[in-house]
Amino acid sequence: MSKLTALHEAVSRLDALWADADDSAELSRADLVSVTDAVAQVQRRLDAVQVDVAAGVARESRPELGPDSLAKQQGYRTPGKMLAAALGVSTGDALRLIKVGAGAAPRTDLLGAKLPAKYPYVREALHAGAVSAQAAAMIIGLLDRCRVAAGAERIAEGEKLLSEAAVGLGLDELRKLLVRAEAWLDPDGVEPRDDEKRAQRSLTVFERNGMIHFNGRLDAESGAPVVAALRGYVSAAFAARKDAVDPDAPDADRRTVAMIQADALSVFCSHMLGCTAKGPILAGATVVVRLNLDDLTSGTGSATIDGLDQPISAAAARRMAASGGVIPCVLGGESEILDWGRKKRFFTPAQRLALVERDGGCAMCGLPPQMTRAHHLRWWQRDAGPTDLSNGVLLCETCHHRIHDNGWEVRIDGSGTSARVWFIPPPGVDPARTPRLGGRARFDLVA
Repeated sequence: MSKLTALHEAVSRLDALWADADDSAELSRADLVSVTDAVAQVQRRLDAVQVDVAAGVARESRPELGPDSLAKQQGYRTPGKMLAAALGVSTGDALRLIKVGAGAAPRTDLLGAKLPAKYPYVREALHAGAVSAQAAAMIIGLLDRCRVAAGAERIAEGEKLLSEAAVGLGLDELRKLLVRAEAWLDPDGVEPRDDEKRAQRSLTVFERNGMIHFNGRLDAESGAPVVAALRGYVSAAFAARKDAVDPDAPDADRRTVAMIQADALSVFCSHMLGCTAKGPILAGATVVVRLNLDDLTSGTGSATIDGLDQPISAAAARRMAASGGVIPCVLGGESEILDWGRKKRFFTPAQRLALVERDGGCAMCGLPPQMTRAHHLRWWQRDAGPTDLSNGVLLCETCHHRIHDNGWEVRIDGSGTSARVWFIPPPGVDPARTPRLGGRARFDLVA
């Protein structure tokens, strides 16, 4: 099927779904869901066409053509400027289209013989309407960046895995995947990147209009304790608000998250100055650094910090493990018993660490571990559910209520920390009830 034929079919489907409605206000909820999917398909199909066109414009505007360059003949200095004006986008967006076109379009050698695309799996995903041009640009950017360090074979494997894993992910989720993929493609590059980011850390303080302003940037190693403490303080504040006798009382806590974090910073600094009052309980405010035993032994490779996307080097992980308030979680070595059956009602700290390793945070929406609780799938009292990993899942309060109130089901396939969590939507959301992958597995490059 040609790209234009696929585009026509996508537009026809959208036209049929929209039918006689004048605007979205006349569409039912089911229609809105279907129209949203149709619009997304049209956009991705159009992206595939734009990418091919961008590749053609760039090819016909290459520097060696001189005055015969297509862009120059049209009155533009570069093909990027020409495409930006035609599409009504920024020059940067136009250059990204050209870059994707260069990576996904077929090539020719010096004799004019046809060659496959530089990134055939990305090209296939684009032409199938499975990924957008923006997603393709992010994948190609990573592959180009790691191409020399990883080698052709590793890059080809990574391209295939990323092209498949990107389907159904938003760009924010794709960025998380790519951060982990970069550490997988170029493990030796993690430590130099750590050093570079650490050299860029800064915190400035100034006063303006009666307010104190902070402007800071921290590398993952330095920032992890800060993030964990702030999130723990926020979680504790919300837990106290939930347990309040009268949440509508005039003195009830109505602070925003930003306000609570500002108060937390003040409280922490007051204690450092010698305040004798007891500090608040920080719910789940523990920094957990996870790395493989082989990487710990050799000092190579990378580690991850719960609640942060950016991986760190094994050397940085060992430095953090020597600090107070940091738990090093070494995977592959001996561990505590993680299944307690009916002997314990509440999940132990060791079990929670294992759930975080499997779920990465809220298994449904991805909120950091510090903002989640361990919940029984089969309830302890009503269903006599055991306190085992296979019967537990990490969820934030919002997702916990959404599952119970809207009829979602949770299924866990496998055992231990390598198991996969699936969320099965109710018929009103998806009549086919197609399971949706949750937890950390969404961002695992290699199963």
